[in-house]
Order: sequence, then structure tokens, then C-alpha cells
Amino acid sequence: MIEYYEQLTQEEQEAVTEVIRTLYRQTYLLERKYDRRTGRMQYMKEYRVCSKHLEFLKEYFTVAGMTLQENVHMGVIYIQGGPNWGEKLPRLATVYLLVLKLIYDEQMASVSSSSHIVTTMGAVNGKAGEFRVLKSLPSVTEMRRTIALLKKYQIIEPLEVLEEMNEETRMIIYPCIQAVLMGEGIKELLAEFGEEDNLGDETAIQSTIEDMSE
Repeated sequence: MIEYYEQLTQEEQEAVTEVIRTLYRQTYLLERKYDRRTGRMQYMKEYRVCSKHLEFLKEYFTVAGMTLQENVHMGVIYIQGGPNWGEKLPRLATVYLLVLKLIYDEQMASVSSSSHIVTTMGAVNGKAGEFRVLKSLPSVTEMRRTIALLKKYQIIEPLEVLEEMNEETRMIIYPCIQAVLMGEGIKELLAEFGEEDNLGDETAIQSTIEDMSE
């Protein structure tokens, strides 16, 4: 493994090091992400670097007690495991994650030509309301903080600036949502989460969520 790394050029070594740091920081790498400047999906350099050196990086993360996974169909590379495995998300982030997965699955069922889905903040809150998983509409500050957290992990990409967030704010749901929530029965989980006796109990929900440690 060391021999492989030493045979790389200095530029390649720096690129690999940056990919490792990025994976530790955000868990997921996307093959394509939305670029607000061009208004289009762009291929990501970090993903190409990771894919090129995938076997080396798999060995590296194995030594660190983690597993590096690649899903070519979704265009996602991500790490699993580590000391923070299973760390709990804030409650609102957990609710939004489940709702976003439900919206993603519903729209993907009718749109087979795309790997990402566009929704709105109003649609997310509306769907959460249907399942009664929110006691009241979160404050704008809470929503901004939660959306920023999910953006960090490449789950979503707001198409407007967070400072101007409202019900019309659009966001892309990236295919990473599939890697985070691998289990089925999202509607059942939301229904259980919305029961009055379970408003403070996230154990069943968290058991379906892969590692998204900060």
C-alpha cells in the first residue's frame, strides 16, 4: 500500500490526500453535483480521483477500521464504520431525512431518466405534516441549520441561498439518500415516529440510518 502511494506523482498524492480528508469530513462523494454558477450538474474531480485509486483507498480505510463502498449506479462513493458509527442526528434532521427519502422514492418511481430529484421546503414540511411527525412548523433558523447539515453530507443541495429560505425554496435530493437509508418501510417508520408516545424516541429510526458522524 505504501509502495503504491510512493509511486504516485506529487500532484496525485495531494489529490488522494484531499479525497481522504473529504471523505472523513462529509462521508459521501458524488459523481455529479449541481453547480449554481452554471445551473447544471457537473462531474466532480474528487469522485474521479477516488474511483481511479479505489483499491488503494479501500485498503487505507480498512486499516482505519472502515469500509469504502462504491455504487456505480447511483454515482456515490462513501465510507462506513469508524468510532462514530451510529451517532444520532438531531430530531429535525432525522424527520427531514425520512421525508426526503419518501419524496425521492415516490418521484424516482415515475422519473427513470434522472438520479436526482427536485423538491421544495414546503413539500418537505407538508409531507412531515401528513405523518404528524412535527409538533409545529420549525423556525426558519432551525430549518436553515438542518438543511445546512444535510447539505454537508451531500444529501441535498439548496438551489437558493439559505438566508432567503422559505416554503418555495427548491432543493435537489441527491442519490446519497439511498446509501444513508438502505431499509424499506419508510412510511411505517414515519407513522411510528409520529405517534404521540414516540415523539421523543428515535431508536427505531436511528437503527435504519447509516454513519453520518460529524
